[in-house]
Order: sequence, then C-alpha cells, then structure tokens
Amino acid sequence: MAKSANKIPEGYMEDAQGKLVPEDMVREIDKKRNAMVLSLVADAKRVRDEIIKFKGNTLEQIESFIQLSGKQYQVKMGGKKGNVTMQSYDGRYKIQRAISEYLVFDERLQVAKQLIDDCIHTWTEGSRSEIQVLINDAFQVDKEGRVSTTRILGLKRLNIKDRKWQKAMRAISDSMQVAGSKTYVRIYERVGNTDEYKPIALDVAAL
Repeated sequence: MAKSANKIPEGYMEDAQGKLVPEDMVREIDKKRNAMVLSLVADAKRVRDEIIKFKGNTLEQIESFIQLSGKQYQVKMGGKKGNVTMQSYDGRYKIQRAISEYLVFDERLQVAKQLIDDCIHTWTEGSRSEIQVLINDAFQVDKEGRVSTTRILGLKRLNIKDRKWQKAMRAISDSMQVAGSKTYVRIYERVGNTDEYKPIALDVAAL
C-alpha cells in the first residue's frame, strides 16, 4: 500500500505499509527507535543543506577570484570551465575546482562495434584471443544500458594498425558527445612539512 500523504491523526503512528496504528499498540522500544531515526535524519538533512550552501558559496568565490585575477591583466574571463588550484600563501592548504564532463556515445558506437567485429573475424592469429575478451568486456552495458566510457576509450589506446580497426576508432571518436558536466570542490591540507596533501573530507563515509 502506498504511504499516505495526509497528516497522521493524533494518537496514531504510520507503519511501513502506510497503515495507521494506535500509539498505545506500538511498543516503547519501537517508539524510541523511531524518534532517534527521525532526529538523526533531520540532523543529516541540515548538514546536507549546509554542505550544498558551502559548495555554492565556494564555487562563487572561486569564480569571482578568477575574474579578479583576470582584471589584473585587463582580461575578461569567459565561462566557468577549466580546473583550478589555489593555495594559501604558506602552502599549507589548497583548494581545487575540478570540472568533469559526462560523455555519451551516439549510434556511431554501434558502427564501430560492427567494424571491430569484422576485424576479429578476419584475424586468425591465436595471440589475438585476449583482445576479443577485452572488446567484449568494453561493450558490456550496465543496468541502465550504458557502456563504460573508460573501457571504450581504452580500446583507442591499443596499438593496432589494421585499417578497419583504425576506422572503428574514428567512429568511436565521432560518436562521443558531451552530455553534461559536474563540478567538484576538493580541499586539501598539507601533512606536516612534507609535500603530501590529505583531503579534508566532507562526506560521511570518508570521516
């Protein structure tokens, strides 16, 4: 049963199936567990909102500083693209803005797959069997039906001179489209007096 969107009547609690249960029918330990979970979830949402606000403010300040730096040379900076690293004067801290583009492949990827299959069928050397396994793995799709960009691009690094193979690699390049991008903020602190930096973790799993 779908959970009700209506306000729960006083003296009742809603269970996981969306049914209303009188509070006096709910065990005390279940009430305390429920209260604890709801309290922690509320805290988590507040922290999440603060992190979202922090990220937005950080990106804004970084972009403003890039524009300020450009003014020193009478240059108007365009767009919010490109990776940037900024350090504190003493080198103890550094902040990175990293922009990662999300690639997808259009129908020409299937053309490339057919060309590669043709190559496999014409190659007779036993030493090429490992390549077939690599290719089959590269074109595997995930639960959403997407191929792995990393694995597909890995094929382009293979040093194969076959003309049909090279044509397939061109088809892969032509099929790539930028579907969007994600912007990341990473903050690092120097470890003692070394040249090593450790990230200041902002996600719960890393703390």
